[in-house]
Amino acid sequence: MNTERSDGLHYLWWLALVCVSGGVLYLLSPILTPFLLAAVIAYICNPIVTRMASHRLSRTVGAILVMLLLSGMFVALIFIMVPLFEEEARRLMDKMPVYLDVLKNHVMPWLEARFNISLQPDMNVLKQAISEHWQSAGGVAAKVLPSLTSGGMAIVEFLVNMLLVPVVLFYLLRDWDMLIQLIDEMIPRYWHQQISVLARETDQILAEFLRGQLSVIVLMSICYITGLWLAGLEFALPIGLVAGILVFVPYLGMIVGLTLATLAAVMQFQDWSGIIPVWIVFGAGQLLEGMLFTPWLVGDRIGLHPVMVIFALMAFGQLFGFFGILLALPVSAVLLVWLRHLHQHYLVSNFYKS
Repeated sequence: MNTERSDGLHYLWWLALVCVSGGVLYLLSPILTPFLLAAVIAYICNPIVTRMASHRLSRTVGAILVMLLLSGMFVALIFIMVPLFEEEARRLMDKMPVYLDVLKNHVMPWLEARFNISLQPDMNVLKQAISEHWQSAGGVAAKVLPSLTSGGMAIVEFLVNMLLVPVVLFYLLRDWDMLIQLIDEMIPRYWHQQISVLARETDQILAEFLRGQLSVIVLMSICYITGLWLAGLEFALPIGLVAGILVFVPYLGMIVGLTLATLAAVMQFQDWSGIIPVWIVFGAGQLLEGMLFTPWLVGDRIGLHPVMVIFALMAFGQLFGFFGILLALPVSAVLLVWLRHLHQHYLVSNFYKS
């Protein structure tokens, strides 16, 4: 009887701890973004610092070298990508008169005929509306000004968060081993072995997820760029690159890439002969990602049901914003590992058998 009561108290204690931790995270969610991003990067880069430390370099020096390496990669990426996108932007500006002409003479008439609407502005109606609402312009401006102010504050907040990332990242890289040791010392000895096994499985599934997802991003970028180039799309490089990079956010790469590519195809080809190949490229890309690359490189280790994937994306996005969407699947995979262990422990507990 005492053992059953002890097991019940253990479960209640951990349940209370999880609830309190979840509440604290929810309350702190507006400021968590830079810390979560820095923690993810630190988790990925920590093995490099650990390898350097094993060669008699201090973790401080290792953290500095990794920060310099990341900064160099970021600068190199800018120097490589900016000229490419600058060239694409110049081509877009050169083609803009043609695209505007297509929009005016082909797209808008087709939309008007297809949906029975008028897209041509009526200047008399416009003048009348301006004269009627001119006096309320001051009130509108008074309402818009606070919005502009809040928008400016949001930009400042974003910049501050981004500046915090390298600072937090450095300290996490330097003190990672100490933090892990501190957490290890805080674990009750009764739970230590089980939590150690759980931590190893969690580390393994996260490492496999990150390596596999990076490989999927590279392969999908190559596939989209090559496919759109073969389809004759002029802006195959930037659109394919954006679609490939956004693959790490489920469904976003497909939606954004297909939308941009369809708009570009409409402006360039002006008929279905150029649009359909673009759709075929993204359809084939989705099949490759879902049926070959992701199962092969990421595998079924996450084990999330499609409905749970959608729920996880919506829930984490609601709680933590954009970065919540990025973390939804790996965090859900970790939670699944924990729940699996909890279920196994529950089935052998006296509380279940009684």
